[in-house]
Amino acid sequence: MAAKDVENAGATKLGGRAAWYALFLVTLTTAMSMVDRQILAILAPQIKADLNIGDAEMGVLYGAVFGLFYSVFSLPLGRLADGWVRTRLLSISIFGWSIMTGLAGFANGFGMLALSRLGVGIGEASSQPAGMSLLSDLFPKSQRGTITAAMSIAVALGVGGALMLGGAVADGWDGAYANGGAPLGLKGWQAAFLVAAAPGIVLSLLLLRLPEPVRGAADGVLAKPDPAPFRASFDTLIGMLPGFAWLEFVRRKATPKLWAINITAAVVIITLSIFMTQWTNGLRPVNPVALRLGALELTGNALQWAITGVGAYIVICWMQSLYLRDKPAFAVIVKQPSLALLIGIASLQSVLNYGVMSWAAVYGIQHFNRSAAEIGATFGPIITVLGIIGPLIAGPVSDWAHQRIKGGRIYVTLLALGVSPFLAIGVFNAQTLGGYYAWFVIYSLVLTMWLPPVYASLIDLVLPRMRGMVMSYYILMMTITGMGLGPYAVGMMSDINGGNLGEAILTLYWVAPIIVVLIVLLIRRMPKDEVILLERAKAAGEPV
Repeated sequence: MAAKDVENAGATKLGGRAAWYALFLVTLTTAMSMVDRQILAILAPQIKADLNIGDAEMGVLYGAVFGLFYSVFSLPLGRLADGWVRTRLLSISIFGWSIMTGLAGFANGFGMLALSRLGVGIGEASSQPAGMSLLSDLFPKSQRGTITAAMSIAVALGVGGALMLGGAVADGWDGAYANGGAPLGLKGWQAAFLVAAAPGIVLSLLLLRLPEPVRGAADGVLAKPDPAPFRASFDTLIGMLPGFAWLEFVRRKATPKLWAINITAAVVIITLSIFMTQWTNGLRPVNPVALRLGALELTGNALQWAITGVGAYIVICWMQSLYLRDKPAFAVIVKQPSLALLIGIASLQSVLNYGVMSWAAVYGIQHFNRSAAEIGATFGPIITVLGIIGPLIAGPVSDWAHQRIKGGRIYVTLLALGVSPFLAIGVFNAQTLGGYYAWFVIYSLVLTMWLPPVYASLIDLVLPRMRGMVMSYYILMMTITGMGLGPYAVGMMSDINGGNLGEAILTLYWVAPIIVVLIVLLIRRMPKDEVILLERAKAAGEPV
């Protein structure tokens, strides 16, 4: 897109009709990303039965396999979102991950499902960075809580839609072809993946026609055009990959201290990964081989901790690479105390959220002996409606609180994350399906209010040119810890305790007190860091 075209597109009135249409499309994109990501949860019982894999292995598929590639590629694609045409990036991304979702419809083993999941992870990696960056330039700063609420609503629509769609298609297909004769010999869960993939193709065409706004216009800090966004994105990827990061160190003349930190981190991470694999293998009497690579046979636990270790090392490499390439961004994103607290809160809460999201529907199916279609038909609308109501309340309320109280947005997060653990106890101890749903309604309504203030605060704490990077950093940390550990931990504990998913889910909540303490610290610190944001960037060399 030429510079003149960008300027004309950016002349759109902030918060005007074109902005709301863009919000609609970005919201649908986020919803579809959650459908393609979450549909695995409702299909887990059928997949386990067909492919003969355990709960821990399903947790690896849901979390670590998807999460590693999602988080790794979110950083270079986030950097690309900070310099290239965001509408095009979103269009290409949703097309790609829809194709990979469809690939799962032809999977006949763990390996093909894993390939599909990693492809979906790569495709979805740009969705949040590009989407949030785009919307931040289309709406005034005062409405950021509202637009982030819309993104949270999209998550609810996607999660609820995945449960309804997956359960209905899988059970309907299996019922229709109970005596055989299914097209291509597909099972119900395979058909569900194919149906879920189709809408993304259409949405990619609509996004391609969306105009690109001027970057930074809503903040009055116009970003200079990036002369080489693809080169910067490639450098970001190379700078964080094991082995290649050392080439970056040599090229940029890294200090001996940086080398020492990197090598020491690699040794510690490898040692811990080996230890955790051996320890978790010893927790189950049988550890089936999940993946064969030639003569190498990996159990689900070995695959989980290898992926987690690679993810942890990538975080170290990315931080060091960012320091060498962009010291102002490093100072604002990595060294800023408020952002460190915010990322820590989101990462730990994501362990709980992904642990619950990945297994709550399966818990309903198994604990109350119901079909996937039945649970999906009720559970999906509950999640969708409450996921809409909660953010609609939390977004405007957090904006209102932010204008009147220092750190006001985060008080909404404190309320949601301080109360929800007690409600979770009621959810997973309910004696009837009706009681389960009733408790879950209250639990979800409260819990969904935590995220809009976090999204808005991430944007407030960085410069306009750093928005894609900070969202990618958020995704990286949230995914490696939350998605990478939550589903697997619940699956492993379920395998150990004889299949008691409710007990396995509640075991995760030991992290809740830590989260509350971090939120209190953030409320005290964030007003200070907001005031000195420009000074922090200038001190590190930012030409503001």
